[in-house]
This record gives sequence, structure tokens and C-alpha cells, in this order.
Amino acid sequence: MSPNRWIALRQYRDRAPIYDLELALLEPVRRRAIELLALKPGATVLDVGCGTGLSFAALEESIGPTGAIVGIEQSGDMLERARSRASQESWRNVTLVASAVEEAEIPLLADAALFHFTHDILRTRAAVAHVIERLKPGARIVAAGLKWAPRRAMPLNFFVWFAALRSISTLEGLSRPWDRLAELVDDLVVEEMLGGTVYVAAGTARV
Repeated sequence: MSPNRWIALRQYRDRAPIYDLELALLEPVRRRAIELLALKPGATVLDVGCGTGLSFAALEESIGPTGAIVGIEQSGDMLERARSRASQESWRNVTLVASAVEEAEIPLLADAALFHFTHDILRTRAAVAHVIERLKPGARIVAAGLKWAPRRAMPLNFFVWFAALRSISTLEGLSRPWDRLAELVDDLVVEEMLGGTVYVAAGTARV
């Protein structure tokens, strides 16, 4: 089953008011993903499926005021919270793009891209390819999200299933959510966290 945009929009309309609270326990995953981006001051990073902008603060710490964040998000409910967050923090280097990723007008070439808990986007070939096209050669790409737990930790799949029902529109590819990204980047390395229920995959755009 392919990702369904309308199901996703409904999910995130319902989750937007409590999204930050729901994701609080996954902050170690976010920190690890952003660490693997290896951002430098002045870098430009795409926050793909940026949600409420929860990654902005950590990204800002890495890129500084001379860098830039382009957040792409199709949910207006989530994007409004991202816009409010950027305004409250006076981050003037954040550009928000209200669009499905595969249709987004990305205004520049970026040094890095972050896909943080964006399963539907990663299962959409056109979306992944479009992001890669807007990266500089050698750019860092990191994706993190849910995955089915390995056999040794099978009982944990109840947690994965419950979380997936609230956050993604298809279970397709949940064994290896990064495999379409792996087709387009070099040297993709996958780490497991939280008993194998979460992955962090990092690689580089082809030169």
C-alpha cells in the first residue's frame, strides 16, 4: 500500500496540538540524527517533513545565524506551529515551504537533509529523489524513524504498531524504511536504537 496524503493530513491535523509532547521521549534519536549530519556554521539544511519545527533548535545550534534552515511540511496545522516557534525564537534564517515534498519549490541547493520520522515521505520515490536533486554533491543525508523490531525483540512490535497507526499511512517498507534512500546515496550506514524499534541511517549525496 502506497502512502496516502489525505490520511496523513488528517493524522497530523489531529496530532498537531500534542505532537511535541508525543515526541519528547524520542529526543535522543533526534540528537543522534542531527549529530550525524555533521553540520558546520553557515551550512544550509533541509528539514524534510519538519512538523512543528522540533528539530530547529538543535539545527540552529550547529549552523548558527549565518546558516539556513528550509523546513518542508504539507500539514498546515503542523506548519503553523513551526512558524510560531521560529518567530518566538527570532530565527530569521528559517524558510518554511508549505507543500508535499515531491512538489516543493526548494529555493537553493543545501549542504544536508534531515528526514526525522517521515516514513511516508521516505516511501515516496518522487519525494526522496526531489530532495536529493536539491543537495550539493557530498551533502550529508540522515533519516530516522520507526521500524519493525528484529526477531529477538519481537514483543516490542506492539509499540511500533501502535505508534505507526498514529503517525504513518502505510506499513509498507517498515522492515527497511531506508531502502529507497539507499538507492540514491552513497555509504548509507544504519544504526538501531530503542531495542531495534527505531533506526538512524546516514549517508552522502553522490558526487
